[in-house]
Amino acid sequence: MLVLCVGKMALEITQYLLSAQSPEAKVRNDAETILGQFRDQNLPGFLLSLSVELSNEGKPTESRRLAGIVLKNSLDAKEATRKDQLVQQWVAIDISFKSQIKNSLLTTLGTFVAEASHTAAQVVAKIASIEIPRKEWPELVGLLLANMTQSDRPALLKQATLETLGYICEEISNEDLMQDEVNAVLTAVVQGMNITEQNPEVRLAATRALYNALNFARTNFENEMERNYIMKVVCDAALAKETEIRQAAFECLVSIASTYYEVLEPYMQRIFELTSNAVKGDEEAVALQAVEFWSSICDEELEIQDYEAPESGDSSALHSHFIQKALPTLVPLLLETLLKQDEDQDQNDGIWNLAMSGGTCLGLVANTVGDDIVPLAMPFIQTNISKTDWRSREAATYAFGSILEGPSIEKLSPMVNSGLDFLLNAMNDENSHVKDTTAWTLCRIFELLHSPATGFSVVTPANLQRILGVLLESMKDAPHVAEKVCGAIYFLAQGYEDAGPSTSLFTPYIPNILNSLIVTADRTDGSDSKLRSTSYETLNEVVRCSNLSETAQIIADLLPVIMSKLDQTLKLQVVSSDDREKQGDLQALLCGVLQVIIQKLSSEDKTKHVILHVADQLMLLFLRVFDCRSSTVHEESMLAIGALAYATGPEFGKYMPEFYKYLEMGLQNFAEYEVCAISVGVVGDICRALDDKILPYCDKIMELLLKDLSSGELHRSVKPAIFSAFGDIALAIGEQFEKYINYALPMMQSASEVCAQIDNSDEEMMDYGNQLRRSIFEAYSGLLQGFKNSKAQLMLPHAPHLLQFLELVAKDRPRDETVSKAAVAVLGDLADALGSNIKIMFKDCSNCTELLGECLQSDDEQLKETAAWTQGMIGRAFSVSG
Repeated sequence: MLVLCVGKMALEITQYLLSAQSPEAKVRNDAETILGQFRDQNLPGFLLSLSVELSNEGKPTESRRLAGIVLKNSLDAKEATRKDQLVQQWVAIDISFKSQIKNSLLTTLGTFVAEASHTAAQVVAKIASIEIPRKEWPELVGLLLANMTQSDRPALLKQATLETLGYICEEISNEDLMQDEVNAVLTAVVQGMNITEQNPEVRLAATRALYNALNFARTNFENEMERNYIMKVVCDAALAKETEIRQAAFECLVSIASTYYEVLEPYMQRIFELTSNAVKGDEEAVALQAVEFWSSICDEELEIQDYEAPESGDSSALHSHFIQKALPTLVPLLLETLLKQDEDQDQNDGIWNLAMSGGTCLGLVANTVGDDIVPLAMPFIQTNISKTDWRSREAATYAFGSILEGPSIEKLSPMVNSGLDFLLNAMNDENSHVKDTTAWTLCRIFELLHSPATGFSVVTPANLQRILGVLLESMKDAPHVAEKVCGAIYFLAQGYEDAGPSTSLFTPYIPNILNSLIVTADRTDGSDSKLRSTSYETLNEVVRCSNLSETAQIIADLLPVIMSKLDQTLKLQVVSSDDREKQGDLQALLCGVLQVIIQKLSSEDKTKHVILHVADQLMLLFLRVFDCRSSTVHEESMLAIGALAYATGPEFGKYMPEFYKYLEMGLQNFAEYEVCAISVGVVGDICRALDDKILPYCDKIMELLLKDLSSGELHRSVKPAIFSAFGDIALAIGEQFEKYINYALPMMQSASEVCAQIDNSDEEMMDYGNQLRRSIFEAYSGLLQGFKNSKAQLMLPHAPHLLQFLELVAKDRPRDETVSKAAVAVLGDLADALGSNIKIMFKDCSNCTELLGECLQSDDEQLKETAAWTQGMIGRAFSVSG
């Protein structure tokens, strides 16, 4: 075992860091091994050596750079569990080592090597993100601010210091700094941005730092004098002669638009001038941010409109109607951007240019102001739509498509009815950009203005044949055009779902549509586009939305075609990883189609026999697909098997011995957590299919599910599905679930405690919290119903905890509707299963009573119905003597 003392390693680490970047694998691996051993045997010494290397002006740039990277990666990781582990390791290091490391890093900020100071700034921020919330390193902000306030400090140090302050603000919460520290940081940053600052690099670093510090500036933005000063400095920076500073300043304005919308009124005239000039004549990077400012204003105003109470007639004090006020000049400005297309924009999915940004903003403006945009946009559209220059025709078409969402049907329908024929003709335009945008616009028309079920559609019996004739012909066009044509057919089919007699208009065209989509999916020229997946997604939607009584035979005929295609993929010659990936992608798409066909044909008794007849062949195909090592295929084949389980019911039992090993693999697949989540969902499908015939597999399934819940490795998003699965298993096996109750209930109870601690200010966490609450209620519902007939008393000890959880959730405002549904349902199940036993427990449940009353008043019929049932169950429980 190689053991190196700290002193010796500090001298030699340079060579190891250089060797770790060697092109020779052996040299590289040996160096990485030695560095790894040093880290594992003496972490404090290792980190100190790295910080010394990074700060040493005499060392090679290459070794300093890697020292910084390794140091940063020793403090932070993307994966939450690993990050926690690294944080704990740092916290445990002796304070004397930490002080030396931090001093080295602060020294490095003054280095002439930009790479080293940049990395040091990031590492300081990583340490700050650990220590500042713990009230450690209290002197950091003061030390950094001294670099800004002392006149003898070089520009490079100021630049690195501002960069560090920006990174710190990005890393920590705005509650972690005292207000006087925030004031001092903002003062330093705004001074660095000031027009009097001679060094452009310092000014740029300051402007970027302000972007990260804006969340901390709430108090400062509430003070008019401070706000005026900050806004002046930002607006001045938007006129700097350096492009990067102007871009960074506009990025600040975008963030201010969404963070401080309510105080923007006095500055809007100046901002309009700045954004207008930038859009008309600045570099594209700056112009894009200028357009983004108006998109952010739209987002804010749309959100205000969403949350306004229409019945109160209050237009909200927050709503400044900036878009409405700017409309006469803003719309022409945005329309002009549409003429600035790139030659290759259609072929490149990742491209984002001024024309696209302008069109996106125009769409948001249309959503914000509704009908008022139409008279402003139509003259541009009418003037440009027939011009000889392709850019004019494409811009006019893009404008037309962009304003379709927001204005009323009454305002749009004359325009769309008269323009539809023109657009269909434009699918033969000589220019592919025009055809591409026309197909996109048709797609938007069918998505937004084709809803026969509600009584309005631009598609009529008179024009349907022509529309489909043009679309099916255009499906043979270039891949990027064909892909958007598929989208148009997708929404055309979707509009006919549940549309009564109108659906029959579409049915005669379905065989031809399905055939064209299969041919399009087989095209070999679309390998770089999403054409194949879009073709199959569209085929799925055509099948899903069709009227089964009219299309049963068409779909039955499609089934063997898709099965044959899946079978052929199993015979493909796979010689490279690229081949394997293509095979997996195709298998996943075909399994997805089969899932939709199975669901469609098994949805009615009179067509279910088609699936039952080929169930053995289908199951064999899905099991063979599992041999392909691709998580996407496993997800799709699992979902298809879930659909087959539903279709075959108890008959699915014969497949379990062979299928179970793949199910077990899926439940243990922590790395590909989506596969694990879908496998958990399939457990529910199988429970519903087999009922108590699932019993022989339950011990092992429950063991795996409990292990999944206990794992720190498994992605948290899988856990709600596991609780729902407990409910499914309990429903299937009834009183036999008794042996699992002492394992499952503590898990459910600790998860309900987690719900109480979830941070609802984080949207992602709030969604997760809602999923978790809903799934815990579903689990309780399954257990209560499963034990109701013979062993309801088993749930008595757990009822108080459930009621306590219900009280907590009932208190939530606002509350997710799906959570309300699950909560009110489990309340009914509790009363139904435990009867008069709930009387005493119920006396302190005022929030539950309120929840029930609220649900009884709901506009959602299903929720109202569930609440009425629950009310009846509670009434019955209270009327029984006991």
